[in-house]
Amino acid sequence: MYKTYCKIRDEKGYKDADVARGANITKSTLSDWKSGRCQPKQEKLQKIADFLNVSLEYLMTGEEKNNDNKYYLNDETAEIAQEIFENKDLRSLFDMSRKMPPERLKAHLEFMKKLEEQENK
Repeated sequence: MYKTYCKIRDEKGYKDADVARGANITKSTLSDWKSGRCQPKQEKLQKIADFLNVSLEYLMTGEEKNNDNKYYLNDETAEIAQEIFENKDLRSLFDMSRKMPPERLKAHLEFMKKLEEQENK
């Protein structure tokens, strides 16, 4: 199972420290797992799987159940959601936009578009 974790981690461009920080687990959890001293508890494995954006089953077995019930409707939505999750500034913008009235959000969007236009000139 640790090999599967390493494969997923490497494919996503993370280091153990990134996973520990992102999954809110200790680095020793990963090093103990690597050395074979112990295997993370189910709760920690789930945190790792969530951070890596894979199912717990895939993390544990390297295989996904043939299941047509995807969480997201399409791959683009999943990618956008993952990008927002991983980027604290994008997440902050997203959270703020959900809290403000529509007219204020529209004003912010127009302002950002004008800034982008100026930068592209």
